[in-house]
Amino acid sequence: MSIENASHHQAERAEWVLGSPDPPSLWHDLLVSIRETLLPNNSNDDTKRSPMAQKQALCRGAASLFQGLFPTLCWGKSYCVSKFKSDLMAGLTLASLCIPQSIGYANLAKLDPQYGLYTSVVPPLVYALMGSSREIAIGPVAVVSLLLSSMIQNVQDPLTEPGAYRRLVFTATFFAGTFQALFGLLRLGFLVDFLSHAAIVGFMAGAAIIIGLQQLKGLLGISHFTTKTDAVSVLESAFRSIHHQWYPLNFVLGCSFLIFLLIARFIGRRKKKLFWFPAIAPLVSVVLSTLIVFLTNADKHGVKVVKHIKGGLNPSSAHELQFGGPHVGQSAKIGLICAVVALAEAIAVGRSFASIKGYQIDGNKEMVAMGFMNIAGSLTSCYVATGSFSRTAVNFSAGCQTVVSNIVMAMAVLLSLLLFTKLLYYTPIAILASIILSALPGLIDVNEALRIWRVDKLDFLACIGAFLGVLFGTVEIGLLAAVAISFGKIIFLSIRPGTELLGRLPRTDIFGDIRQYPMAIETPGVFLIRINSGLMCFANANYIRERIMRSVTEEDDAKRTERRKIQVVVLDMSNVMNIDTSGITALEELHKKLVSIGLEVGIANIRWPVIHKLKLANFLDRIGRERVFLSVGEAVEYSCLSSKFTGLDSC
Repeated sequence: MSIENASHHQAERAEWVLGSPDPPSLWHDLLVSIRETLLPNNSNDDTKRSPMAQKQALCRGAASLFQGLFPTLCWGKSYCVSKFKSDLMAGLTLASLCIPQSIGYANLAKLDPQYGLYTSVVPPLVYALMGSSREIAIGPVAVVSLLLSSMIQNVQDPLTEPGAYRRLVFTATFFAGTFQALFGLLRLGFLVDFLSHAAIVGFMAGAAIIIGLQQLKGLLGISHFTTKTDAVSVLESAFRSIHHQWYPLNFVLGCSFLIFLLIARFIGRRKKKLFWFPAIAPLVSVVLSTLIVFLTNADKHGVKVVKHIKGGLNPSSAHELQFGGPHVGQSAKIGLICAVVALAEAIAVGRSFASIKGYQIDGNKEMVAMGFMNIAGSLTSCYVATGSFSRTAVNFSAGCQTVVSNIVMAMAVLLSLLLFTKLLYYTPIAILASIILSALPGLIDVNEALRIWRVDKLDFLACIGAFLGVLFGTVEIGLLAAVAISFGKIIFLSIRPGTELLGRLPRTDIFGDIRQYPMAIETPGVFLIRINSGLMCFANANYIRERIMRSVTEEDDAKRTERRKIQVVVLDMSNVMNIDTSGITALEELHKKLVSIGLEVGIANIRWPVIHKLKLANFLDRIGRERVFLSVGEAVEYSCLSSKFTGLDSC
């Protein structure tokens, strides 16, 4: 190809880049996002339609909105008897595990046992109407119960002021639901992602150990126990209590049934057909231990029992919500923390089982469903509910087909509240502790922590930071450490982005990093460098400029001869998705420095928002519009052919 033809083709292609229309504005993107959230199937050209067509489109939009809020309207049309049979068995199996766990988790949240059962009634029913996951089992979970008790007890003592403590729990639950619903409606699900996967692994493991240590109170029958949640304080309190009055019968009873529960768990994992055995083992433990205490009068010999559990339907708690007074700010903060942790766990659980079944769940819709169910729960004497991994696994193994299994479970728990609460009077506290302890191994994923260490050391730092923060500090410190380390990783990678020296791979038109592909061939006289940053901004612009200049003017003796031949520097900006004024200023300074040492500059693979801002800043007029290229290959080809551009004799 002649130089004239090359110049003509280059001018034509440069015009393709420079003549592109302006990208959508920030306000346009925001309005589109809001429209997609509220009316996902609404067309943008409604104003061009006839009144009848507009009315039909409005009806379709309203129907789409209702189907988005209530997925039951979609799958309910195809629901049949065979699916109900599967959901019925799954729901009953789920209830056998849920009832004893709910009582235990209420104890962990420092609430009366019935509040755990209440939380297994209303939230699952609301989620069944609004949720999109078919397998997830809704109810109280250990980590959120620990979160609530550890934070709210710093505001109100649950022992001396149980009523005030309970009111704060309901208020925090209302705030948690409100935040969750807002996250979904405003498509702010990315906020939950700030709690990274690695941070969740570490946080869950640390919380599991703390929960386990706190069960020493029930397992040993200790009356006076620390309210702190760090491992050192809990162990100190346990050792001090052993030297005072404690009752060995609690320990014997609790450990005996803990061994039974762990054996049942082991059998269920080894033989999938016996999935029901570990599911009913907690209920069997409650029934047998209650009978033992009742028949032997063990409660008169130091065995601590649940005693009275208030039965009946969920009472209204709307009048107990506190939106005034000195603690409303703390309630909102606690609600926000619980909302994020509960969402992170529920969405992770839902997506895991959805991928197994081959369908997807919408994270924003899940947030809306979780939010409304917790708002409803706060009005009906429930505390924060979310998806439980252990119960969801049981629900999945039991063959559930839809969220109707949650309805069956809720009805079974409600029946227990109406008829069987008096029978639980003699249930030992040690059994509830052993049930919680048996569920904790599922929260500690050592293999995943080792995989994180092998794959990404910075991710592992977030994992271990969350773990140690929860274990030796508080739950808030663990969360703060995890988020801070995750943010630190993002900032570090953003302000210190890498650059790649490019070469052409043999017998291809592909240019790759010469360190990754040692066989790549560098083009004589042309210095190709790629910027590895999605955003060229105030935080990293100067670093990028200095790194490029250092690469071009490198003083290393072994490379000086090659560097002296450089006459053209081509910046590959394919990874730069956006740029700010600091980034543009850095490019201008880079261009001046390179020109001052006798080098020419070209730019390739410029993204739409970047080229728009470079045009507005008149940067392209400074370097020359003919030096803007569609691809690196085109820049190299033009540089080799155009002596006017490079002054090269050959390439």
